[in-house]
Amino acid sequence: MSTTLVPALLPSEEEQHIRDAVAAICARYGREYMRAKVEAGEPATELWDELAAQGFLGVNIPVEYGGGGLGMLELAAVGEEIAAAGCSLLLIVVSPAIVGTILAKHGTEEQKQRWLTGIGAGTTRIAFAITEPDAGTNSHNLATSLTPENGSYRLNGQKVFISGIESADHILVVARMRGESGLGLPAPVVIDTNAPGLRRTPLPMAVRGTDRQWQLFFDNVEVTPDRLVGGEERGLRLLFDGLNPERIMGAAISNGIGIRALAQASEYARNRTVWSAPIATHQGIAHPLAEAKIELELARLMTRKAAALYDAGAKGAGEAANMAKYAAAEAAIRCVDRAIQTHGGNGFSLDYGLTDLYWGARVARTAPVSREMVLNYVAEHSLGLPKSY
Repeated sequence: MSTTLVPALLPSEEEQHIRDAVAAICARYGREYMRAKVEAGEPATELWDELAAQGFLGVNIPVEYGGGGLGMLELAAVGEEIAAAGCSLLLIVVSPAIVGTILAKHGTEEQKQRWLTGIGAGTTRIAFAITEPDAGTNSHNLATSLTPENGSYRLNGQKVFISGIESADHILVVARMRGESGLGLPAPVVIDTNAPGLRRTPLPMAVRGTDRQWQLFFDNVEVTPDRLVGGEERGLRLLFDGLNPERIMGAAISNGIGIRALAQASEYARNRTVWSAPIATHQGIAHPLAEAKIELELARLMTRKAAALYDAGAKGAGEAANMAKYAAAEAAIRCVDRAIQTHGGNGFSLDYGLTDLYWGARVARTAPVSREMVLNYVAEHSLGLPKSY
C-alpha cells in the first residue's frame, strides 16, 4: 500500500491523539455550556482559550510562527470533533483556516510575525470580510474600495454576514483597489476592529450560536501600506488560497453536526420503547438512520480527500473542497432531519437541542458558498459543460 494514501484514508496516531484530546476538552463544556452562552449573548471564550492553550486552534500554522506545523487534515479533525461534541466555534473556520492560510502563503515576514504568530497560538483572532449586500457570490462585483492617498489608503464600503466580529481583534477585509480607470483587482487589508471609521451593526439570525453575524460600514478608514496583504496585483488567486480551506472546514463542521445528530437519534431509538419494544427495532426508524449514516460517511471521506489534496498541493484540491462542502452540508441536513423525526414531538423540544443543530446544518447549504454555485463549479470545471451563469 502506498504510504502517501494512508493519511487520506486512516487517521495517523497524531491525528487520533488530536481528536481524542479535543473531544475530551469539549466534553467538559458541551451543549449546556453552549446554550448558556447563547442565552447570555456571550462568546465561548473559555472553550476557545482552553483549546488554544493546548495548541489545537493553530495546528495548521507553520511551526516557526507558533503553530503545529500540520495541515488542513488535522485542523478539519479539530473542527469536526468540536461540532460532534455539540459545541460551536465558528471563528476556527475564519482565523486559522482562511486568514492563517492567506498570511502564511502571501504575507510579508513582518505581517507573519505581527499576526500569524498570534493565530498560531490562538491568542489573536482575525475575522474575514468579503460578502457584500449587492455582490452576493459574485466576487467580481465587490464595491468596497481601497483608494491610494498620500502614501496610504482609504477604505470605503460595506460588508454583510461577517462572523465573530465581537470576538475578533482584527479583520481581513477584501476590497478592490481604486485606480484611474475605476475599481481593479481584489486587495485584502488587515484592519483593527476598533479602527476609526469602522461601524458595525449586529444582524438577528435564526442560527443559535455563540458567534454573531454583523454588517460592517467603512467610512474613510485609514489603511497603512504595511496592512495590505499580497501587494496590489495578486487578485482572486490569493483569496482562493483561503477559500478552499474555508470549504474544507465548513464540511468538517457539517460532518460533526451529522455525527452528533445520529448519535443522539440512535441512543434515543435504542431506549425509547413503544408497543413493548424499542423503536429502533422497527425498520421505519432504523433504515432512515442507516441511510443518513452512509451519506455522512461518504461526505467524511470526501472531506478527508479534499484536505489531503490541499495539504499536498495536488491538482483537484479545489474541486474536492467544493464537493466535500456540498456533500457534508446535504448529509448533515439529512442526519438532523432524521434525528428530529426519530424523536417525534421531542425533536422540537428545546431540551433535546435538535432544533439548534438544524439551523447549524441548514445554513451550510447556503453559506459560505451555495449548493447551486458548487453545482455550477462542478458542471463547468469537472464535466466541461458550458458556463451557465
